[in-house]
Amino acid sequence: MQTIKEHIKKKEYKPVYLLYGAEDYLKKLYQDKLKHAILDGSDDMNYSFFEGKDTDSLKIIETADTLPFFSENRLICVKNSGFFKAASPLADYLKTMPESSHIVFVENEVDKRNRLYKEIKKIGYISEMNGMDEKNLKLWVSSILKQSGKKITEGSALYFLNKCGSDMVLLSQELEKLICYAYGRDIITNEDIDAVCTPLITGKVFQMIDAIASGRQSQALSLYHDLLTLREKPLSILFLLARQFNILLQVKELSGQGFSGGVIASKVSIPPFTVNKYTAQAKNFSKSRLIEALEACTSIEEQIKTGRLNETLGIELLIASYSQSVNIKKNK
Repeated sequence: MQTIKEHIKKKEYKPVYLLYGAEDYLKKLYQDKLKHAILDGSDDMNYSFFEGKDTDSLKIIETADTLPFFSENRLICVKNSGFFKAASPLADYLKTMPESSHIVFVENEVDKRNRLYKEIKKIGYISEMNGMDEKNLKLWVSSILKQSGKKITEGSALYFLNKCGSDMVLLSQELEKLICYAYGRDIITNEDIDAVCTPLITGKVFQMIDAIASGRQSQALSLYHDLLTLREKPLSILFLLARQFNILLQVKELSGQGFSGGVIASKVSIPPFTVNKYTAQAKNFSKSRLIEALEACTSIEEQIKTGRLNETLGIELLIASYSQSVNIKKNK
């Protein structure tokens, strides 16, 4: 990303860019930055946008071969085309594309063995955008608030991230709510965050498992009923419970093997700033108990789908059973 900033600062652009990864906010941000910089304020007459797997590569070539109108550059943006998972004539075309034309590809996933990917690596610039680590996310949160004359402590920024997750699109929406709510005040507090920010459902599920691990049965059931009140489907909650147990199992195994937090985050596909939280929670479970919990989730799902168990009651029994087993062990 820093390289793209340098290209924009120097006004020296590559013929083609590939922005890919899971973080939609960053992809959109740099797509817009490149558009504004390359077109240098000219109107959309020199801008073309293609999206979807039905995109015709020949139309892209035809557009790129068209000289820009009263401008030095023409820009083409191609989004989620699927060109990086199949053969495309664009791989050969990029070598002969007019200097006045630039293409920005925006994709969720790519195959690095793909010919188009390899060609862009030779003549263009590729940036993988999978979100920021904890440090940079906190800095980003502070910078967004600063633009509106607001400040937030490092502790409150982390509290905000733990409550709302790491998806920057959703975080930007929550920050807007905070800015409006704290109108007339300079400092954003934890109380402000609790008052207006929508907690991520996975956050409540994490709290639920924390309560289960500590034997706080009434709290675990209360959190479950809160999710039902928010109209979350029982089977969706069961899926998230199983996913959370699976993450804890992987984190427990990887941390036991001595892997660093960054490696664990990459292997398990979780935000880097959540690794310590998962590691701490995983210590409350033995490996066998986590495997048993996953098997119980699978069993209950099968009973619900075959009509042998009411879905609301099924998850309730799972939560009650596991939080009760902790109390039994404690009392022995």
